[in-house]
Amino acid sequence: MTPSLLKCLRSVDTPTVCNAIEVAEGKRGFSGFTRGTMLCSAPQEPPIVGYARTAKIAALRPPDEPAEVIKERRMAYYRHMAEGPDPSIVVIEDVDYPDCVGAYWGEINTTVHKGLGLKGALTNGVMRDLGDLPDGFPVVAGSVGPSHAFVHVKEIGTPVVVFGLEISDGDLIHADRHGAVRIPQSVIPSLEAAIVKLLETEKIVLDAAKADGFDFTAFEDAWARFEKART
Repeated sequence: MTPSLLKCLRSVDTPTVCNAIEVAEGKRGFSGFTRGTMLCSAPQEPPIVGYARTAKIAALRPPDEPAEVIKERRMAYYRHMAEGPDPSIVVIEDVDYPDCVGAYWGEINTTVHKGLGLKGALTNGVMRDLGDLPDGFPVVAGSVGPSHAFVHVKEIGTPVVVFGLEISDGDLIHADRHGAVRIPQSVIPSLEAAIVKLLETEKIVLDAAKADGFDFTAFEDAWARFEKART
């Protein structure tokens, strides 16, 4: 991912990226995105863009492993997060889903992850401390709750599933208040151009619809130019 592409991705929302991937692939039917409604801790901030650092957690019941094992895994987890490429984002699967109760993402944990250089978090689990989370570290989560319950790390660096989206450690992810998309490796070289083309072609219809005197005739003309431009 070039600096130019990164800047471009941070300037557009996740639906735009989904559409641009189809432009880059030259067909419809791309399916690498989340399903269902997710919540964003900072919908006014730019989207989260980065390479996934994955893990699995649980919180519904106390861990059934020795305390020293849990402690060692916790430190290994933070080491894994700290050693990721730049930019990286955290992608956590709460294996209790859909009965998630433990908020892994609160003021302390978000601040620690931001300090380690990560750009945000994506999870099917719980977040809390809304209003106290640090700026510049959005969390896109499945729910909001008050307690951390028995939250603990179970796996590090393994493939995860978040709202129907399968994500492997190292996948390039784009996420915002709409959900998340996994960007295929094959489209990365052409994705920036696809985004530019998409925005230019959409502007044909948007500008016409916002103009004075817009009617069906103007729409028909704009739509014909729009379809010609995007093929």
